Amino acid sequence: MTNLDARPEEEVCALLAARGPVATLHAARDVPLGGVRAMQVRRTLPQRDLPLVGAWCFLDEMGPQDVDMRVLPHPHTALQTVTWPLVGDILHRDSVGSEVVVRPGQLNLMTAGHGVSHSEFTLGDAAPLHGVQLWVALPDAVADAAPAFQQVSEPPRWEAPGGRATVFVGAMDGATSPAVVHTPLLGADVTVDRGRDVVLPLERGFEHAVLVLRGAATVAGVRVEPGPLLYLGDGRDELHVHADDDARLLLLGGVPFEHDLVMWWNFVGRTHAEIAHARAAWESPDAAERFGVVAGHGTARIPAPALPNVRLQPRRRTRPRPEAP
Repeated sequence: MTNLDARPEEEVCALLAARGPVATLHAARDVPLGGVRAMQVRRTLPQRDLPLVGAWCFLDEMGPQDVDMRVLPHPHTALQTVTWPLVGDILHRDSVGSEVVVRPGQLNLMTAGHGVSHSEFTLGDAAPLHGVQLWVALPDAVADAAPAFQQVSEPPRWEAPGGRATVFVGAMDGATSPAVVHTPLLGADVTVDRGRDVVLPLERGFEHAVLVLRGAATVAGVRVEPGPLLYLGDGRDELHVHADDDARLLLLGGVPFEHDLVMWWNFVGRTHAEIAHARAAWESPDAAERFGVVAGHGTARIPAPALPNVRLQPRRRTRPRPEAP
């Protein structure tokens, strides 16, 4: 996946650990990507006052829409890409040598490390597509490591009366995904039947957030419909969900990330200089030395936008107020 904004804003995330449970809604931005992808997404991470949830640093919801998604080769650094389709099949190719189709119920996890490039194409013209694409920021120990790719074909499931979850990253009450991540995380696709109440087990040390993908639900006392991200802070052992309609939810969680991040276009780094070096490497004739080559596209690729005419500066995270006792 790629951020196709022609003039991407700098996203420099100065991290601040969560401090107790909250329940705050953060509106989505409608991002018309157009161009080679001719599609629109709803982006809920990063935000000015919420740059990350754990190490989750980017969240786009694609669709539901009929679209011809054609994302040419593009680069990434110091992050993992997570592709979780709900409807539609996507062909993934990367410079590690992978060529796989990811289908609903399957997870694609690509680790950029020092540098990787990849492409994504929907199968079929103007095919139905609905899904989420996320980035996970890598900690210092592996931010500059070799790239890798993993597909998880059958993530484990957690079940309770009236609800169930597919745990595609991390663990929930014994259901543990084999996806290889580098900080404690949770990513789960939760469904709750209409009119039912479900209690989801949580890790107290994680901060969490919920995105409603279909239907409507009351989560931690807040009614949520598709669109905004509900940020829940940390300090919770469980989460109460009531499905007003048949509801499908994306549950994200993780230990608050300990490193400051600079995010710009498709790159994650620690400093302005790291981002500038990555961009220069992608635009150089020797781009393959760092980012490899994606087979099947010849010389076609997505060029990097121009850097802003200022140094990327830290953006402070606003701490939400805790819930009243």
